[in-house]
Amino acid sequence: MRKLVYYVGASIDGYIAGPGGEIDFYPVADDMMQWINARYPETVPGHIRKLVGLPVDTPNQCWDTLVMGRGTYDPALDIDIASPYPHMKQYVVSTTLERIGDPEIELVRTDPVELVRRLKREDGPEGKDIWLAGGGKLAGALIDEIDEMIVKSYPVSAGAGVPIISGAFRPTLFTPVRRKEFSNGAQVTWFERG
Repeated sequence: MRKLVYYVGASIDGYIAGPGGEIDFYPVADDMMQWINARYPETVPGHIRKLVGLPVDTPNQCWDTLVMGRGTYDPALDIDIASPYPHMKQYVVSTTLERIGDPEIELVRTDPVELVRRLKREDGPEGKDIWLAGGGKLAGALIDEIDEMIVKSYPVSAGAGVPIISGAFRPTLFTPVRRKEFSNGAQVTWFERG
């Protein structure tokens, strides 16, 4: 069975974006970007791959399927990009979005738990898992389905914004199993459920 992995960047005070969806305040060092390009190239949107030195046809390493909420999808729509991750199967969970202008992206208006459980049962190509890209409300709704978290923690505080996980108070134990540091003080920590 495939895993749902919440791979996300956050400030040291637990925000994945500012109040207006800002993410440009995260300090990303060259060594970190090179590592992301090599280890998780599928997380780099198709329209910026060339800008960050990643060949457009770089194969996915870990995930072939992406689940995201409307807040994560909106920045692409704001710049007229209907398919930000054309190299993956994309699902947008939203009850407020009217439609999606790309037939390859599935709009999910129903319970995201049912979607994720169905996706977990399906065989992914080459054993690839499912990437939960955000946002915080969707992560809160899917907390019982998240098998692993990979958190890029940036050495900056936001003060306010979109929390990494939001929703009902439901303490859920994850165990840190690995950590990697970068030249700017950012860290990536891998957490497994339980």
